[in-house]
Amino acid sequence: MAIDVSTDSTPTGHVLGEDHAAARINIERRHRGWSTTSLSDRLNHSGSRMNPSAVWRIENGKRRIHLDEAIGFAQVFGIALTDLVSPPELSTEAAELIEGLARAERAVQQAQHTHRQASDHLAAYLAKHPDLHEWPGAPASG
Repeated sequence: MAIDVSTDSTPTGHVLGEDHAAARINIERRHRGWSTTSLSDRLNHSGSRMNPSAVWRIENGKRRIHLDEAIGFAQVFGIALTDLVSPPELSTEAAELIEGLARAERAVQQAQHTHRQASDHLAAYLAKHPDLHEWPGAPASG
């Protein structure tokens, strides 16, 4: 995937990837319910020195983000660096698709669990009532 590194028309000449990263950092932090202090603590714990004020300034476009800081943010959030600097709309849509897939997977697992329970209950019932093995549609005995 190509990343747009052209500069926008603002006087500061920010690279668009930095604007995307700032928005994505804010989205990821809020999604997790973290304060700027909490995010700063996690960055510091992972080896990327950052104070809460710097996090706020980056999120609000008041401070540029350095490459090593971007790598630290990506690591703390558990996302790829390319995702951090991609347009946040793409990240939001991907996150929604992933969440939908995760919900579907949980539903499949729950259905499989329910099926196993029903099958086990039927097998136990039939074991107690051997005379029922002859009814039409009964599971074949092994």
